[in-house]
Amino acid sequence: MTVLLIALGAALGAPLRYLTDRAVQARHDSPFPWGTLTVNVAGSLLLGAVTAIPAAPAVTALLGTGFCGALTTWSTLSYETLRLTREGARFHAVANALASVVAGLGAAALGYALAHALTG
Repeated sequence: MTVLLIALGAALGAPLRYLTDRAVQARHDSPFPWGTLTVNVAGSLLLGAVTAIPAAPAVTALLGTGFCGALTTWSTLSYETLRLTREGARFHAVANALASVVAGLGAAALGYALAHALTG
């Protein structure tokens, strides 16, 4: 049952990641990967909140592992950072890596704090 919940969450998270990435990136005329940053920060915020609430393992599997796991994308972050470096956009590459880690950790901490405050 847990595997099915993870698959269901992933089936929702992956298309949402793609659609959000494309929608955000279409609004920016920049080599910086704003779409990937957006989904990674949003997913980190949600995962922080999910970990703060006392939820059943099934909910954690569906939302945390499945949905957030498919919504966020470390591999695309890595690829885009490498692509920017190869294209000579070193500033954007460093900014992408730093912003993603700092904003992702900050969003996870914020999500945790907000959910803990609301449920605690």
